[in-house]
Amino acid sequence: MTARLVSLDSLPPSVQRPVYARDGLGCGIVHLGLGAFHKAHQAVYTDDAIAEAGGDWMTVGVSLRSPDVADALNPQDGLYTLLVRGAGGTSARVIGSVRRVLVAPREPEAVLGAIAAPEARIVSLTITEKGYGLDPATGGLDRGNPAIAADLEGSAPPRSAVGLLVEAMRRRMTAGLAGVTVLCCDNLPGNGRIVRRLVGEFAAAKDQRLADWIAEKVRFPATMVDRITPASTAETLDEVRRLTGHADEAAVETESFSQWIIEDDFVAGRPAWEAGGALFVRDVAAYEKMKLRMLNGAHSMLAYAGHLAGHAFVRDVMGDTDLALLVERHMQDAARTLDPVPGIDLARYASELRDRFTNPAIAHRTYQIAMDGTQKLPQRLLEPAASALERGWPLDAYAFAVAAWMRYATGRDERGKSYALRDPREAEIAAVVERSGDEPALLADGLLNLPGLFPQGLRLSQPWRDKVSSKLACMLEQGMRAAIEREVSLCRA
Repeated sequence: MTARLVSLDSLPPSVQRPVYARDGLGCGIVHLGLGAFHKAHQAVYTDDAIAEAGGDWMTVGVSLRSPDVADALNPQDGLYTLLVRGAGGTSARVIGSVRRVLVAPREPEAVLGAIAAPEARIVSLTITEKGYGLDPATGGLDRGNPAIAADLEGSAPPRSAVGLLVEAMRRRMTAGLAGVTVLCCDNLPGNGRIVRRLVGEFAAAKDQRLADWIAEKVRFPATMVDRITPASTAETLDEVRRLTGHADEAAVETESFSQWIIEDDFVAGRPAWEAGGALFVRDVAAYEKMKLRMLNGAHSMLAYAGHLAGHAFVRDVMGDTDLALLVERHMQDAARTLDPVPGIDLARYASELRDRFTNPAIAHRTYQIAMDGTQKLPQRLLEPAASALERGWPLDAYAFAVAAWMRYATGRDERGKSYALRDPREAEIAAVVERSGDEPALLADGLLNLPGLFPQGLRLSQPWRDKVSSKLACMLEQGMRAAIEREVSLCRA
């Protein structure tokens, strides 16, 4: 049996490893949602920062649900292997910036203690869009969210990320400690501003004095993050054994590209993340919008259409000449809705995205990208669609992507095989699908009128509704391949 990764000394010379003494460093970061993306992104930047400039910036990770990541990482002293797959091959690197992982459901006091510890200076988050308890209709706290509602009642240890943050801030205030920086690293537009509002609303509902303390002492900078990180597979773990000589159930794989844009607003210092290539700016908004509309928007479109066309991976979609052309159209139309982005050539950025999507070494599943559609559509597809509608620009790229989501939302492929949507509004969607009876116009109308999802300008636009309904009808009645070919003919007209 291959030994677990517990010693850096036993690694072969080809494996990059931490060059700093880990044992003497304090834990200045607590990260909520320590999953594959954090391990492939922020933890790597922190590893580079400590190697370059030192500092007490080790990370205490927190899993808000499953104990799996803690059970994999803790026996390895927080060490794990990162596989980087690029055009030149695959390399292995051991990351050392994680100290340990706590599991919130089984040790909530330990989590609160870590955030409230004097040495904690940054609390970062990657908990996905649905993890914040955001009401999309109001942009504020969703008090109907079960975890948020339970935490507001205060009858048990906090269950939600916002509840944990507020309770930990209460403990810091009571102890006379300094504030921290709360660093959201999820794909929410204006993510820092949103989390500031949610935390502020929650705190005010509990204690206005605490809300005032948070407003004064805590910072919420915005960020934009980008690195394609597929789910680890048995192949990932096998390759780790081959390259490192160790078994590592915590290993993750990723692409060579990585980007992190950060608003430079920290209350108690920060790691030298620029050592890993992070860019600190005054305003993240332009970079964030670029990524959401060009990368994430194209990703969502190709995920829904590609999955239903029988393509398991993004690289397979890009190998489909017709779908690759629709990806290019989508990026071009999305770029048109953007203001200039400092230091970025949007045509070159689109070309880089296509190269990344095509990377044959990255097995990024379309089904993985397709999850949580109602949380992702507004910023990825609906905002640029509304912008294009206002300006009288073509709507076909967005209407096709939305129709593909609607077809995907039926929960069955073209062979009749069912799949889970994995969407927080799955029950509402299923009710619309059942009422529609596979009638395209009824399905489109029902989904367009889901409360709080589509902006009013789109819902009230007959040309938009007609385009979506027409494209959905083609997908349902003739199949996704016919719908793709129809769109290609529009592109070439």
